[in-house]
Amino acid sequence: MKKSLLLLLFAVVSMSSFAQFEKGTKYVGASLTGLNLSYSSGEKFGLGLQATGGYFFADSWMAIGKLEYNHQWQSAPLNDINAVSVGAGARYYFQSNGIFLGAGLQYKHAAVNADYLQLPLEVGYCYYLNQYVSIEPAIYFEPCLNKFSDGTRVGLKLGLGFYF
Repeated sequence: MKKSLLLLLFAVVSMSSFAQFEKGTKYVGASLTGLNLSYSSGEKFGLGLQATGGYFFADSWMAIGKLEYNHQWQSAPLNDINAVSVGAGARYYFQSNGIFLGAGLQYKHAAVNADYLQLPLEVGYCYYLNQYVSIEPAIYFEPCLNKFSDGTRVGLKLGLGFYF
């Protein structure tokens, strides 16, 4: 009896957990970004907040737009840096396991009068808490196209996504 109930529960969860990746589904997410690594010796640590909105234009394919605020702590002689980013891109979700791949283009303006054009790439996983809410850890790489050594970032982010 327990084995049958467990099998039925597993079947229901596995069938419904990836229905969020269907065409027409909308997405809203918020992420805490940080633990940035950079190629600049003057930067110590970064922490940011990111808001993301998206729409599945085809099964497993989502177009996204994002807005991010980031604070970067610097070594002693330099001042800390605040930056704002805006970007757009796409994500592909593997329906069999919830892993996603993302790519896009973003513009970042830092308070030190530096403008960066970045090509963000990410790999993440959707862990569903229920049918509509997921926790989304991801690893990202943001190579800077115009100032590679100053604007390139690698980091981790932890997000909360809402699918409706």
